[in-house]
Amino acid sequence: MDKAARSSIWNPLRRLGLLSVVAVSVLVGAAVQAKGPFDGLGTVAWLSLPVEAQQTRRLIDAGGPFPYRKDGVVFGNRERLLPRHERGFYREYTVPTPGSRDRGARRIVCGGEKVTAPDACYYTADHYASFKLITQ
Repeated sequence: MDKAARSSIWNPLRRLGLLSVVAVSVLVGAAVQAKGPFDGLGTVAWLSLPVEAQQTRRLIDAGGPFPYRKDGVVFGNRERLLPRHERGFYREYTVPTPGSRDRGARRIVCGGEKVTAPDACYYTADHYASFKLITQ
């Protein structure tokens, strides 16, 4: 079989293969985009949180005083795991970790217009790798 004959057989197959890859990519991309990153956030009841997190939440509602200098600083949501809002909407607070020599990985991130009455608060035990919405 000469080169022209082989080419005429394989070109349509190559095109079909390429079209298959493109079609699958489009379908997978659409499925990923259909669900926002924060749609899958779980919830955690306030009373199910570690005692230290409950204490931190009480301090947030009272406006402090906070034990760590960085408590109350703006949380940038760079991981984009929380619903998107303008910069300054979210603030982060340390949840002490018993036995940790530093601030540890646990945080509460709250968002809203009023710092002492946030619209929503989220708990992370793994330093922003995942969040759960705190419910009453």
